[in-house]
Amino acid sequence: MSLEDKLNKLEQMRSEAKLGGGQKRIDAQHKKGKLTARERIELFVDPNSFEEFDMFVTHRATDFGLGEQKFLGDGVVTGCATVNGRKVFLFSQDFTVFGGSLSEAHAEKICKVMDMAMKVGAPVIGLNDSGGARIQEGVVSLGGYADIFLRNTLASGVVPQISVILGPCAGGAVYSPAITDFVFMTKGTSYMFVTGPNVVKTVTHEEVSSEDLGGAMVHATKSGVCHFPCENEADAITRLKRLLEYLPQNNLEDPPFIETDDPADREEQILNRIVPESPNQPYDIKDVINNVVDQGSFFEVHEEFAQNIVVGFARLGGRSIGIIANQPAVMAGVLDINSSAKGARFIRFCDCFNIPILTFEDVPGFLPGTDQEHNGIIKHGAMLLYAYCEATVPKVTVITRKAYGGAYDVMNSKHVRGDMNYAWPTAEIAVMGPKGAVEIIFRKEISDALDAEAEVQKMTDDYRDKFANPFIAAARGYVDDVIEPKSTRPRLIRAFEMLETKKDSNPAKKHGNIPL
Repeated sequence: MSLEDKLNKLEQMRSEAKLGGGQKRIDAQHKKGKLTARERIELFVDPNSFEEFDMFVTHRATDFGLGEQKFLGDGVVTGCATVNGRKVFLFSQDFTVFGGSLSEAHAEKICKVMDMAMKVGAPVIGLNDSGGARIQEGVVSLGGYADIFLRNTLASGVVPQISVILGPCAGGAVYSPAITDFVFMTKGTSYMFVTGPNVVKTVTHEEVSSEDLGGAMVHATKSGVCHFPCENEADAITRLKRLLEYLPQNNLEDPPFIETDDPADREEQILNRIVPESPNQPYDIKDVINNVVDQGSFFEVHEEFAQNIVVGFARLGGRSIGIIANQPAVMAGVLDINSSAKGARFIRFCDCFNIPILTFEDVPGFLPGTDQEHNGIIKHGAMLLYAYCEATVPKVTVITRKAYGGAYDVMNSKHVRGDMNYAWPTAEIAVMGPKGAVEIIFRKEISDALDAEAEVQKMTDDYRDKFANPFIAAARGYVDDVIEPKSTRPRLIRAFEMLETKKDSNPAKKHGNIPL
């Protein structure tokens, strides 16, 4: 065979591999409103930057007629590319080949790309669209999943790992995305569950659709598995690319710095009026965030889940930072099970990847009730506390209003290694709310009073004047400064500049035992 014949054969094989399961199955994929594995990659990466690995890999199974059914690539496209000029490693499952099911060879391709990402130090992106384990291969395919899970675990905290669910993701397949740092899902075309609707019906007699059992909005609002529910695949890719802009390539790098024309000394008068005079009146903490950070830079994470706490990325003077903020507009900003877990995981991600943490605090405490206590508010609250204590990145707190009880300690107080802690003049730092404190401290006086209600009000006002303010904490050094709200942006920029070379460490150990 001449070289020309060999080159022709190579080109023919490449064309065959790029066709996946064939035009008929590609058309079926499009009919469902879904892109193919290669179309997704093309939409995601910089033009002409994709370097493919293992295009000619095929499975090695022979049982159940598989020996006669072989497709080049075996249902997953893997390789390396650049996104906005920065390197990423990725795999994109091809539903047109055996329903994207995972075989031994398919798993080996994914493992190879993950191993390469660890060697090079770049993010791993998984574009998931798979019917699960390839049943015909039996335990071999299950072993392939376990090989991937191990790599997910070892890569955790070393390189960012992001999963984009663009079709079915069921059974054991769900655990790889669950270990990764962020999960994107598409509304109406993707779902995740350990056991599907048929099994649920058999075991519990519940009638439920795939969408209601494990659709994007279910996981975004109820389970918290999904960080970003997206309108469609294009929306998912756009938001994925934006997320990457805030992240370093690996745990040895700092996050990217992007020049901004937003003045570092910008003051916002609106911040002086944002906290209502009534301590029980809500306001939107996102208004505070958006007036402080570089204009248009706040990128919220987990927006639909546990909305009483807000987490997300932003830039401050060009620096990438992570933000955790109590949300007084939802449940008064109280901490509960879900918000504690949401905050803790986000803090730990930021700490893994050298992203400084900014906390906006307005928290009346932890949510009371039998449901919270019986479902473990103690250990979940301890998760958030643990995450703040453990984090060694620069940590800055602004107390805008309430900082009551144990929640004051938990939300990056000075006592848990908060580096710079500021308070607005509207801050109330106390063991509990003034009214509750008065009813305990002056119980006898109130019971003896002729007008108990008026007596409570008078004592409450006295207590608020004496204790529910930031100056006692400032006198102790627990607050570094009481600042005018309008000057929050320049003060924070200077604080993070000061902390840029901060070094902190934890005692030598294999790892801690976070209260999961």
